[in-house]
Amino acid sequence: MSPGTQSIITTEHWLTISGARTRYLHAGSGPPLILLHGLLGYSFSWRYVIPTLCTQAEIYAPDMPGVGLSDRPANLDCSLHACAMRLLEFMDQAGIRACDIVASSHGGAVGMLAATMAPNRFRSLVLVSPVNPWSTYRKHWIAFLKSPLVTPMLPGMALHVQLFHAFYLRRLFGDPRRIRPGTLEGYSVALRRPGSFEYGLRVLRAWRQDMRELESLLPKIADIPALLIWGDRDAAVDPRSAQPLRKQFRDCRLLMFQGVGHLPYEEVPEEFNRVVSEFLRHRGET
Repeated sequence: MSPGTQSIITTEHWLTISGARTRYLHAGSGPPLILLHGLLGYSFSWRYVIPTLCTQAEIYAPDMPGVGLSDRPANLDCSLHACAMRLLEFMDQAGIRACDIVASSHGGAVGMLAATMAPNRFRSLVLVSPVNPWSTYRKHWIAFLKSPLVTPMLPGMALHVQLFHAFYLRRLFGDPRRIRPGTLEGYSVALRRPGSFEYGLRVLRAWRQDMRELESLLPKIADIPALLIWGDRDAAVDPRSAQPLRKQFRDCRLLMFQGVGHLPYEEVPEEFNRVVSEFLRHRGET
């Protein structure tokens, strides 16, 4: 299915998570499915996914506190543990007892850690280029963004968000020619909101400790069926980390898209939707 070819009913909702007014999109019917965005993404990231997957699942696509159109509390705890706790709180507030989850990048790490806290609430994990302890790529970005020269500049980046994000997006695509019209503008709407870059920096500050915690807890979710999806040109999370992560699960399939970068649901949405749809359908039959 090509993006935008199916008319669907997607509704916007709000609830409160840890005192922050939190937005999410809802569509479809069937088994609950959470779509969890990456570090500087939000529910907009799933605009090409929702029209397909909502035909077989009840979709919940949150803008987690700190990003998207949700609140950005100044004192928000941005550790991976706190983010995972907020995901479970979102499930409680939305009335989701158990779900499948499609989680991207930083959201993949959040989803995995949340699953270690409550394994019975996650039927399966679809992890898209998930941040993990075996990837080395982000270490260079973390060192750069935390340097004394760069850190003071980050709040002012909101004034130049389109230039920044145009550069950032091009790095995330295996082929920048696949960046569709409206992509930059859609992400920029959220990134212009005060506090966006500060949120990202607070996430990065806890990165090394977060990865150590995640690695120590992964055995708790070894029995949850998983699908790993990567692009072999991912410049954000090392594709070579896919194999050691795969070994943490007893029932795990790895799909590597050739010539694709960090955001396969943006770059090749038709192929992405087909693979995820088949995985979820198969899981529903077992």
